[in-house]
Amino acid sequence: MKIHILTLFPEYFDSIFGESILKRAIESKLLKVRIVDIRDFATDKHRTTDDRPYGGGAGMVMKVEPIDKALQSLNVSSSNKILLTSAKGTLFTQQKAESYATLEELTIICGHYEGVDERVAEHLIDEEIRIGDYVLTGGEPAASVIADAVTRLLPGVLGNEESNKNESHSEPGYMTFPQYTRPEVYKDWSVPSVLLEGNHAAIQTWRENKTKA
Repeated sequence: MKIHILTLFPEYFDSIFGESILKRAIESKLLKVRIVDIRDFATDKHRTTDDRPYGGGAGMVMKVEPIDKALQSLNVSSSNKILLTSAKGTLFTQQKAESYATLEELTIICGHYEGVDERVAEHLIDEEIRIGDYVLTGGEPAASVIADAVTRLLPGVLGNEESNKNESHSEPGYMTFPQYTRPEVYKDWSVPSVLLEGNHAAIQTWRENKTKA
């Protein structure tokens, strides 16, 4: 899979894709990531990517032209979905992550400032997306969350495909059961006895009860 991220702050992603599972996915050639600096597509010497909003108001608005030119530079496949991180977008869910993981390519535009020229949403993208009901300083954290959730679903990334089965949020209202490991007792905190008795039917029943929302 290829993930393209359009951003005003490309250095933000250096550590994101340079650690842990995302790094291993790239090294294993299961994932390709391209970070595109939107400022490279500005048309003036100051690399301006924002301007005052028409009609007045606080803050600055990201310009449509540099974003459009950045998208045109990608030469993506037909199996590509373009997302714009936005506080007014659709909520990102595990089900959406599963859907995006089936694509050959995913493009994420990181919104910033007071917002993005609405013509981007109207003409250049497939979906506006948010990761929660709160406001971030920019779309970079949201893009990181989306990339992480999607990447771990790609075949071969986790090594054990069973890891993706019966996870929290794999179905609406489903939460993964609690997990314990050694030591059996730490301080005065004990592992539930049902997990120690070897009765697999009882363990399964206990786990099913714990997954109910």
